[in-house]
Amino acid sequence: MQRKAVRRVLPGIAVLTALMAGMAGLTGCTGGGGGGADTDSKSGDSSPSPAPAGKYRSLPSPCRSVDGKRLRTMLPAAPGLTEEDRERIYAGAADTSYDADRHVGCRWSAQTPEETRLLSVGFERVVSYDRTAMSDDDKARQVYVRRLTDARLPFPGPAATPGTPASPGAAPASSPAPAAPPASPPPAPTGAPPASGSPAAPGSSAPTPSPSPSELGSRVLEGLGAEAFIEDKLGAAGASAAQSRTVRVVFRTANVIVTVEYSVQPAVPGAVPSSTETQDKARQLAQALVERFSD
Repeated sequence: MQRKAVRRVLPGIAVLTALMAGMAGLTGCTGGGGGGADTDSKSGDSSPSPAPAGKYRSLPSPCRSVDGKRLRTMLPAAPGLTEEDRERIYAGAADTSYDADRHVGCRWSAQTPEETRLLSVGFERVVSYDRTAMSDDDKARQVYVRRLTDARLPFPGPAATPGTPASPGAAPASSPAPAAPPASPPPAPTGAPPASGSPAAPGSSAPTPSPSPSELGSRVLEGLGAEAFIEDKLGAAGASAAQSRTVRVVFRTANVIVTVEYSVQPAVPGAVPSSTETQDKARQLAQALVERFSD
């Protein structure tokens, strides 16, 4: 009787021992997997999160960005043109673009017996290919500052030190520098009358001619998009050709840079296009485009 009891107890103990060992093994595997998952999630949180994408994901059609009334004002057509010719002028010609979501433009031209006028509008959507290092807006501002520097105008930044770009409060590079007093003329012979236009008193300097008030010049603009500048260039005069004036307005809104270029070429030699009128029309168009992007 005693042997039978021992035989019955031993198998039961073996089964119980095996079950406990199996449960311990399962518990160990489960705990190890959980610890590894926690370690991975903590290490993943240390990576920097990318900056959000820019505000604008596409660009408007440039040839439709300027309304017909404004085009007729900026580009008066020659009298006697047919309605078909006028429609062709104001329809514009689109620039070649291999990515319409990144860079597009349009050009118009009109000619009259008095002058030739050209207009172009360009849109560029700037994208940062590494938004962990720089956002789309910051990349667009970098591109804008490069163009501002190319125009030799001051750009926003810390106070300038010798040899560094000018600060925002500095005068634009295009502003005329104060002229140095001209050298005094040699003394006239005794008893000789003073030359015409010479100073009234010895040692006094001739009056310095002031810049023409009609020449506005290139400068940074306020209140146009996030930041903007205007560049005004007057072509060289020729013996048989008049001077042309080209005004370029560049502004940034978020991650898009807009360029408006307006040129006036008179037909009569010696004629000079008005700086005020040319700049006003270019700026008014730029302001209308700012409002279009704000819609």
